Amino acid sequence: MKKFLSTLLMGMALSGAAYAEYPEKPITAIVPFPPGGSTDAIARAIGPKITQKLGQPFVVENRPGATGAIGAGMLKRAAPDGYTIMVASIGVYAVNPVLQKSLPYDPSKDFDLLTVAVRAPNVLVAPPSFAPNNVAELIAYLKKNPEKVTFASSGAGSSDHLTAALFWQQTKTNGIHVPYKGGAPAITDLLGGHADVSFQNINVVLNHIKAGKLKALAVTGDKRAAALPQVPTLAEAGVKNVDVYSWQAVAAPKGLPVNVKTKLHDAIVGALNDPELKAKLTEQGFEVVANSSEEFVKFQAQELGRWRTVIETGKIEVE
Repeated sequence: MKKFLSTLLMGMALSGAAYAEYPEKPITAIVPFPPGGSTDAIARAIGPKITQKLGQPFVVENRPGATGAIGAGMLKRAAPDGYTIMVASIGVYAVNPVLQKSLPYDPSKDFDLLTVAVRAPNVLVAPPSFAPNNVAELIAYLKKNPEKVTFASSGAGSSDHLTAALFWQQTKTNGIHVPYKGGAPAITDLLGGHADVSFQNINVVLNHIKAGKLKALAVTGDKRAAALPQVPTLAEAGVKNVDVYSWQAVAAPKGLPVNVKTKLHDAIVGALNDPELKAKLTEQGFEVVANSSEEFVKFQAQELGRWRTVIETGKIEVE
């Protein structure tokens, strides 16, 4: 019996030592979207800081497709050893499970949710030539011109699409949803005056707003955005219950060893709270969240419930 206990304790000690040495090789971060978007930018921004903290390369691997579902499915199948993680957005964690009937993953069951990295409000933007100059004028215009105003989005089921749907529900208006294959072509058509309005992520339209190429009617946060302090919130403009943030978060395959999970979480949060990086992200319109795993689990459940209601109320479907 004593020999058995001695062997067991020795095995546990060796196992603990192995985990304590984590990481011993590069860490791969799956980004389930093409390069150049908000999620890709966040993954690449935190990478060098994580490398500094953990002493191993941080490799970003873009695996786009099916609104993030392909990359998320890869994460589910990866070994839960801390060497494969995923940086993904709200759609992967809280929209796909409602919209996609044959989803190859369940974010609530298949992932260890590590932290919400950042969040940012959407901005209701329009070309300078579009007649309404504020939210009240837009609502009046929509009511006078039902099913005529085009709302561009980065794709069916995206945060900008669902924000528009929620806006219509709360204001008892409607418009024409025009989904694009990503945010870049949607913004291109907005800049060219080929689309009327859009709820875009603040970081991707900020420079266009500052250059006068787009006008900002409102932000969707519960407070004014630090990057656009002159732009009112929708609530200030009279539209309640449309407080929306797009967000990026980090997850790993379910079953990480506790001390690996702790070390990985601490490195990610430490990177996000690095003063230099935090200042750059704030300047771009992001708000660093860097919360605990437990807080992320609770938040994901709340977001999933909220968008389920919006999707079912609006009878939103994707092909």
